[in-house]
Amino acid sequence: MTTSAQLRNRYAQSTVSTASPGKLLTLLYDRLSKDLLVAEQAVVDKDVPTAHSNLVHAQEIVTELAATLNVEAWGGAEQLLRIYEFCLQELFQANVYKDAQRIHGVREVIEPLRDAWHQAAKQVDRP
Repeated sequence: MTTSAQLRNRYAQSTVSTASPGKLLTLLYDRLSKDLLVAEQAVVDKDVPTAHSNLVHAQEIVTELAATLNVEAWGGAEQLLRIYEFCLQELFQANVYKDAQRIHGVREVIEPLRDAWHQAAKQVDRP
């Protein structure tokens, strides 16, 4: 690993380890959005390995979001859990069939959630 790659890795680890819960959530959503965008383009370009690795990582993120969701803490959590389950099913199918439309559909679901969590994190993290 190059020195600049090591520094980026160390910075990323530091950012995650010191981040507030709201910041961690937005970091996950940002990475999920990136994975979906890269996977969708990779499917279009017929770059199967890149599509697969980004779709698997996106599934891991959605699984983590679903697993850490406290359905007792918020009335809308059950609906959010159903959205995560839908996204997981779509991502699985998109990976099996290398279907860019399914990936795009998940992006259309995730992007508004990502934006909403960014707004919420700004409100919570405000001094």
